[in-house]
Amino acid sequence: MNPAERLAQLGTATVGETAGAVVVELDLIQSVPGSRAAGPARTVMCGQGDNLMVHVAMREVEPGEVLVLTMPNPVPVALFGELLGIQAQGRGTAAVLVDAAMRDVEELCSLGLRVWARWVRVSGASKTARGHVGGPVRVGGAEIHNGDQVVLDRDGVVVVGSGRVGEVLAAAELRAAAEVRKRELYRSGVLSIDTLEKAAETAEPDRGNA
Repeated sequence: MNPAERLAQLGTATVGETAGAVVVELDLIQSVPGSRAAGPARTVMCGQGDNLMVHVAMREVEPGEVLVLTMPNPVPVALFGELLGIQAQGRGTAAVLVDAAMRDVEELCSLGLRVWARWVRVSGASKTARGHVGGPVRVGGAEIHNGDQVVLDRDGVVVVGSGRVGEVLAAAELRAAAEVRKRELYRSGVLSIDTLEKAAETAEPDRGNA
């Protein structure tokens, strides 16, 4: 299993609690409810209200990558829909993160293309303004560079810098193992408040558990 597959399996809640992961602070809508994905970012800065650069990005996106689409001032204009979705799927895109709107949601769902978008809107984008593909972008307070790992699921999105994947993955694996033990305890009747109180007594605080 490659790092992206394991990050997707671990999920945003577990990965996002580790040092080195940055949470994308946005409410997002999924084209395929309950889906999850991860992969290196292919960043796209569009012109304002324009998706010309998304069309350009279709030449550059590699299989397994996550397209990350934004604009200088995100507004509810559809940067992504079915026709771009067909191209993205054909290019082997793992997922699409849209810091704007998507449309043709039923068609995207039928394709099985996993898209996370800030809004769903009918209004389409123009196709005249230049931007860039592959440069740094900021989405939901998180700076995303080309090649950073983007992890997406029903809980949201987290980003892991390309140089920190190994350490974040190792820390997330430890958290996942600890959660397995806690599930066994709680199913046996132990209450989380008891473990929290015990941790407080021994000065070993237990953080980040829901």
